[in-house]
Amino acid sequence: MIGIIGGSGLTRLSNLQITRREVVRTPYGEPSGALTFGSMNGHEVVFIARHGYGHTIPPHAVNYRANVWAMHAQRVSRLVSVASVGGIRTDFLPGALAVPDQIIDYTYGRMHSFFDSPEQPVTHIDFTQPYCEELRQALIDAAKLEGIPVIAEGVYAAAQGPRLETAAEINRMGRDGADMVGMTGMPEAALAREMGLCYASIAVVANWAAGRAGSAEAVDLDVIRSVLDEAMHKVRALLATLVDNHAD
Repeated sequence: MIGIIGGSGLTRLSNLQITRREVVRTPYGEPSGALTFGSMNGHEVVFIARHGYGHTIPPHAVNYRANVWAMHAQRVSRLVSVASVGGIRTDFLPGALAVPDQIIDYTYGRMHSFFDSPEQPVTHIDFTQPYCEELRQALIDAAKLEGIPVIAEGVYAAAQGPRLETAAEINRMGRDGADMVGMTGMPEAALAREMGLCYASIAVVANWAAGRAGSAEAVDLDVIRSVLDEAMHKVRALLATLVDNHAD
């Protein structure tokens, strides 16, 4: 089964025929909300809004472990993240969609592993390629089938939030090789790897990152919502095609 974690701009899937909602208890506390089960093109899908269904949970306070554990408990095998980002590279303009292939983690103080209790052995995961290439290619193929332009690679910089970055921080990230910046990519991707889930992300560029192009002086927060609203129509179509062609 395919699981979908929705970020800013995607607190619900309007093309999901909902069959039930289920509150899931986890060893790591409460997930961001009840899991929503439904049918998309005749295939079962499970969805959760990362920031809560009222968008009340800031990025640094999301219980990433509970969300990923809950998905795994429902026998999700492929997990798609939808996340909004700021564009650093010149072709990452507002409204663009990207499927990142690498991550740089700038977050701190988050519960970033399932293997951190004294009762568990030290466990290392290989994270050379942080995203599942099979699912990444499936997302890219779905976009092509829908005629939706998509940037097929990119380095995602995971910032702490909830504040936006300074122009100097964005310049540093750009020098580090980052193409986009968001606040939720980590530890979600690493936790999915620890759970053995095939995980990939659709990054929706909501704005130019601080100090870049239209955000040279300031990031216009009022514009972000309208950009996301428009872009999410494409995301929903892409997800429907993905589910149609790659459901278990």
